Amino acid sequence: MKKKLYLASSNAHKRREMQEILPDYEIRIPSDDGLVFNPVENGKSFYENSLIKARALWEIVHEPVIADDSGICVDCLGGEPGIYTSRYAGPEFMHGKPDGSKISQEEQNKFLIEQLNETKSENRKCHYTCAMVLLLNSDRFFVAQETFEGELVKSIDEQAGSGGFGYDPIVFLPEYGKTVAEISAEEKNKISHRGKAVKAIAKILSSLTF
Repeated sequence: MKKKLYLASSNAHKRREMQEILPDYEIRIPSDDGLVFNPVENGKSFYENSLIKARALWEIVHEPVIADDSGICVDCLGGEPGIYTSRYAGPEFMHGKPDGSKISQEEQNKFLIEQLNETKSENRKCHYTCAMVLLLNSDRFFVAQETFEGELVKSIDEQAGSGGFGYDPIVFLPEYGKTVAEISAEEKNKISHRGKAVKAIAKILSSLTF
C-alpha cells in the first residue's frame, strides 16, 4: 500500500506532475477528501508562501504534506511578477487587482509580453522559480528551491503548444527550439523548476521513515 502525501494545492495539473515524479506515493489534494482549503498566502517569498500552505494543510490532515509556491520572474521587470504570478493582471495591477479578482491565463500571457515589449529591452530572459516544502509535522520540515530558465516569446502570436499550463506557451527554450508547452511531460519533469525541486524532495523522502 502506497504512503499518502498530501499536496497543498487545488491544482490537478500540479498533482499529475507530482504523481509522475513520485510514483511510490499516493498524492492527494484537499478536494480528494472534500476539504475546504484556501489559506491566505501573504508571505514575502516563494519559500514563505509554500510553508504557509504546508502548515495550513497539516493542521487539517495531520499527515505529511508537500507544498510549493512557484511563479515566473522576468529579468528586465526586476523579477516581476514573481510571487504574484497567479494574481498578475497587467502593468497596472502587477500584484493583483484590489478586489482580488483574477483575469484569464490568456490575458495574463498577453499582458506580460506586452509589458516586456514596452520596456524596449532586448533582454527577454525569464525563469520560473519553485520553492517546495516537505512538512512532516508542525516543527519538522525540509525545503528545496529550484529554477527553470527560458525567455519570453516576442509576440503573443508566437505562443505555441498545448502541454503544461500557465505561462508555458509563451516561455521559449532556446536549447529545445520549443516553448515549454511544446515539450513532453517527461522532458519537462527532467528540467523544470518543479521537477527538479520534487526530485530533491524525493531524495530526502528516500532517507526518511514516517
